[in-house]
Amino acid sequence: MASAVLPSGSQCAAAAAAAAVAAAAAPPGLRLRLLLLLLSAAALIATGDGQNLFTKDVTVIEGEVATISCQVNKSDDSVIQLLNPNRQTIYFRDFRPLKDSRFQLLNFSSSELKVSLTNVSISDEGRYFCQLYTDPPQESYTTITVLVPPRNLMIDIQKDTAVEGEEIEVNCTAMASKPATTIRWFKGNKELKGKSEVEEWSDMYTVTSQLMLKVHKEDDGVPVICQVEHPAVTGNLQTQRYLEVQYKPQVHIQMTYPLQGLTREGDALELTCEAIGKPQPVMVTWVRVDDEMPQHAVLSGPNLFINNLNKTDNGTYRCEASNIVGKAHSDYMLYVYDPPTTIPPPTTTTTTTTTTTTILTIITASRAASRSPPSPSLQHPLLFLRSLCLSPSCPSLYQHSHTT
Repeated sequence: MASAVLPSGSQCAAAAAAAAVAAAAAPPGLRLRLLLLLLSAAALIATGDGQNLFTKDVTVIEGEVATISCQVNKSDDSVIQLLNPNRQTIYFRDFRPLKDSRFQLLNFSSSELKVSLTNVSISDEGRYFCQLYTDPPQESYTTITVLVPPRNLMIDIQKDTAVEGEEIEVNCTAMASKPATTIRWFKGNKELKGKSEVEEWSDMYTVTSQLMLKVHKEDDGVPVICQVEHPAVTGNLQTQRYLEVQYKPQVHIQMTYPLQGLTREGDALELTCEAIGKPQPVMVTWVRVDDEMPQHAVLSGPNLFINNLNKTDNGTYRCEASNIVGKAHSDYMLYVYDPPTTIPPPTTTTTTTTTTTTILTIITASRAASRSPPSPSLQHPLLFLRSLCLSPSCPSLYQHSHTT
């Protein structure tokens, strides 16, 4: 915005008349200097006390409405008019000579001329002039800047399907914007850094951003997002593509029987091989790493059955899976434990009772001998003990008794 204010013709005439009277009465040498001084004072007084015309610059988004306002301070009812960049009159007071119905009068008074311009296009951009019909005229200008959002946003991936560990190129293009667009990259919620190039054509800008991305199996199904920032765009303007990443299988062995996980002789063993990959493995195989597969082992797809385990089944069993990306395996080490042993509970026989009774009998008989003569059988207690023994454990009892 710029403005110029000049003194009116009447003010200049009054200053000139005062200078002429003063100059006539002054000495000849001071007449010229006094005349110039009075003319300068008259110009300053006119500028400070005169009307002041002003306006403001306008920024508008393409297709929306621009409002131009020509305002006057200390108005004296001088005529206001608005001109376009080609200096064609849009409005003279409240009259519109220009046959462009997009211009509409919003307000007209001695202090303001306000006009709207609907459906603004890039061709409407430029400098518009407000003029105030004083003597000499005053002029101020406003600049209309038109913002143009990107007309098209495109994202392109170098390869529709990538392999884990591979680096791929992703490009995003924002076409025909004004000013140039800023492009940001995201992988999921993580922001990445790309490299942008700007092309200008007829005051419009096309921006292309390149992203180099190394993909992993965790990136499969994750969106790559191209997001633009532009003063004509409110909210998020973005486009995205989902990554498709192929990866080799991941293999895991699950023991489904026995449930307690301890393998003993005579038990059965069941293992299940779980393999996940992209593409999904079509074949899963079982091998015994250090020996031949047992003859009584049964293979059924991803399952391995071994009935009636024994020590010869000990070893490492491997599940292998593969796809077009690669192959992988998982190992299970089998150790067969001894079967559980059963110990019978201890029993008490009548022999123990007989032995206890016999010992007591001998002691009683010995004590009785001190009171009366022993009978022939008691004179030989061992012979008497043997005559009472009817149990098969008598020999040990005999030995125990003998030792005692």
